[in-house]
Amino acid sequence: MNNFEVRQFQDTFTVYELQEHSTSSRILVCPERGGIVIGCQLHGEELFYLDKSTFENPASNIRGGNPILFPIAGSLKDGTYVWNDKTYKMGQHGVARLASWEVVGTSTENEASITLRLRANEETMNVYPFNFELVFTYALVDGELHTRQQYRNLGETESMPFYSGFHPYFAIDSSKNIAYESDATSYLDFNDNVVKPYLGYIDMEPLVESVCLLGAKKSEISFPVRKDVRIRLRYDDLFKYMVIWTVKDRPFMCVEPWMGLPDELNNKQELVMVEPDGEVNANFIISCQK
Repeated sequence: MNNFEVRQFQDTFTVYELQEHSTSSRILVCPERGGIVIGCQLHGEELFYLDKSTFENPASNIRGGNPILFPIAGSLKDGTYVWNDKTYKMGQHGVARLASWEVVGTSTENEASITLRLRANEETMNVYPFNFELVFTYALVDGELHTRQQYRNLGETESMPFYSGFHPYFAIDSSKNIAYESDATSYLDFNDNVVKPYLGYIDMEPLVESVCLLGAKKSEISFPVRKDVRIRLRYDDLFKYMVIWTVKDRPFMCVEPWMGLPDELNNKQELVMVEPDGEVNANFIISCQK
């Protein structure tokens, strides 16, 4: 039997399963629901939380898996931004997580992978006036999930601004007072908008809003999610911020790499700019240590 396998099945929507038999790993991807990974089992451990009812309801934002945040991460002040003297409205986390992505192809050559594509359309142009193309490849190899990203500007005259991110929901069965292994020096607490020193751990249990780690020089973070299971995230330097969020009494912790802080389309201080007919590439890797 081939060590790598890709198959598809129906579960309200079409779901693609990537398998690596030698590491007891599998990934579940749903192109129709925002190109999202809804399941991430590495070395026999399911790492993602998923509220199945939000996945099955196409009118709901999925609470779980790993939603794709593009062209913004977070929200905009009053849900609007101004570009070239025109005001646009855009919802939290942008348009990619709400769209149906196209399957470009799959592969079982040296990895189990699926490549998805999302292109600008009339609906996206009404809120984000740029002719973009996103090409994401989810690859399962050596017991790790790689998310290889291409952000393309198909326009011919104007540079394209964005600040993307990911929103992985990690299933936990322990305290939300977690020690995050990171060289961050401080964090922005969105509960009171105060920057505080990072002492090696953050207790999210009493907090309603998220926090954001600041000052990290290494593009990686690791943390425990249950006894003897530790998650490690590695990502390109484009992802400058690590946002941490949860909901009281729900067994998940979101640890989210972002390229920019909320409202950056208005602030315009740290935008990633893609030249006309250019592209930006990045990778995001999830691994598990037992």
